[in-house]
Amino acid sequence: MTFEEIQEQDRKYLMQTYGRFPVALVSGHGATAVDCNGKEYIDFTSGIGVNSLGYCDERWTQAVAKQAATLQHTSNLYYQPMQTKLAEKLCTLTGFSKVFFGNSGAEANECAVKVARKYAADKYGKNRCWIVTLQNSFHGRTLTTLAATGQDSFHEKFTPLTEGFSYAGTNMDSVKENVTKDTCAVMIELVQGEGGVLPLQAGFVKELSAFCAERDILLLVDEVQTGVGRTGKLYCFQNYGIMPDILTSAKGLGGGLPIGACLCGERLGTVMDAGSHGSTFGGNPVVCAGALAVLDVVGNEDFLQEVGKKGAYLTQKLSAMEGIELVRGMGMMLGAKLKNKTAKEIAQKCAENGLLVLTAKEMLRFLPPLTIMVEDIDKGLAILEKTIQENS
Repeated sequence: MTFEEIQEQDRKYLMQTYGRFPVALVSGHGATAVDCNGKEYIDFTSGIGVNSLGYCDERWTQAVAKQAATLQHTSNLYYQPMQTKLAEKLCTLTGFSKVFFGNSGAEANECAVKVARKYAADKYGKNRCWIVTLQNSFHGRTLTTLAATGQDSFHEKFTPLTEGFSYAGTNMDSVKENVTKDTCAVMIELVQGEGGVLPLQAGFVKELSAFCAERDILLLVDEVQTGVGRTGKLYCFQNYGIMPDILTSAKGLGGGLPIGACLCGERLGTVMDAGSHGSTFGGNPVVCAGALAVLDVVGNEDFLQEVGKKGAYLTQKLSAMEGIELVRGMGMMLGAKLKNKTAKEIAQKCAENGLLVLTAKEMLRFLPPLTIMVEDIDKGLAILEKTIQENS
């Protein structure tokens, strides 16, 4: 099919919910994507942090193909070894005790909300149901995770949203103002991705963790985007020296297939009992096989150190680039603010020149595959620099 045919088919049959770039991708390998015309692109997006091992990594594709040819799906009414193996590996690597598998980050966050509210209801009564999230946060697009999202722009036209959320600034005074006797949890992203690639201050996070622990308020950490090696640790909370009560994961965990995971510590392990939650596709054997392949690579400390080094290299090169005002982020989750042009303009021009990048508010956003080679980083940066110069 030609690009025009694909575009017309999209317009005719799909809800127009995405502001798409004029690119139709049909194949890829490593950090290189290929469109329907055979044009190649260096990909600094990894499908918004999903393709953690890049396109069609051989270890991942073999694991997925083997499982697809063995057992593609079974109901969660039966035990399933790929699911139990993944649960054991995740818990062993992270220090958590139990996990529930869903299909997306939003589902993982929905589960986290349910665990927090049920824990509080069982122990303190049903009125202790409020959750404090942070202004500028993003937690998903279901009605409940939209309600948890601390950005009014996402709430418009979808009211009434799920009740029980309030929004604090990224400081303890604001958190304390929002916490009441009916607060059961505080939910945060350690790096606010959709909010503009904003890492939280370490002092604030540590103080918040201690504050919650003193009051038996659960600390929920949304690592849908920051997890699975993205920030140079397997999970970003490890950079902050804290241990959340509940952790959510998705995106890069599946390596390209849909998965969500909600992990909790020992004391919360029995909160959700039979019938309290479920998912038809959650923990699907093919997806679990892919996730196990991802963790076999990303769960290695040497690999994570390399991610940190590549993130530092990318940060250094971006910071030195004329036309970029500032760079912020952590590991290989970075944002760059431009001096003269809007991020959207440059992202469009980058696609024309053979580089795929993202935006987040006023920032260019970079989420390359964790396996990207330095040579491909350099190729992508050369395209970015040329694009900025041509449009300055």
